[in-house]
Amino acid sequence: MPADRERFSTATRLKALGEHAAARVYRVRTKRRRGRLTGRAALLALVVCSLVVALAYPMRQYISQRSDIAEQRHEAQRAREDVKKLRERKARLRDPAYTEQQARERLHFLMPGETGYSMVDGGGSTERSTDQGAAGRPWYTNLWDAVDTADAAGAGSARR
Repeated sequence: MPADRERFSTATRLKALGEHAAARVYRVRTKRRRGRLTGRAALLALVVCSLVVALAYPMRQYISQRSDIAEQRHEAQRAREDVKKLRERKARLRDPAYTEQQARERLHFLMPGETGYSMVDGGGSTERSTDQGAAGRPWYTNLWDAVDTADAAGAGSARR
């Protein structure tokens, strides 16, 4: 029985040695394979790339819409400030004292019984004084003088 046991153990040993060698060969093969791209990794890379491509356009739209929203908010704030200024101006224009002040300054209005004075600057040129003389005449006189001047200039060039 010891011989059978030894033989059995040798067979068992050979079998174990064969399994051990087979495991080493399998490990060597898998180590070489690990450097290569597997099918699962390729599929995962394809899915990630497709997600990036699919989300690129919506993300760009999202970012551009956020900037548009910020710009619209800024414009709305500016419009609110303009409305506030216009309301203040409207309130000022309702005040009779302010209206009277503006009429005196801008339109040179006077109250009944007041005397207004205008100061003329004496430093003007001679051309300006001739223009003021033409402005003092009625419009139809100026028009007729212009027609006469044009007629005289046309007749003088026709004689040549």
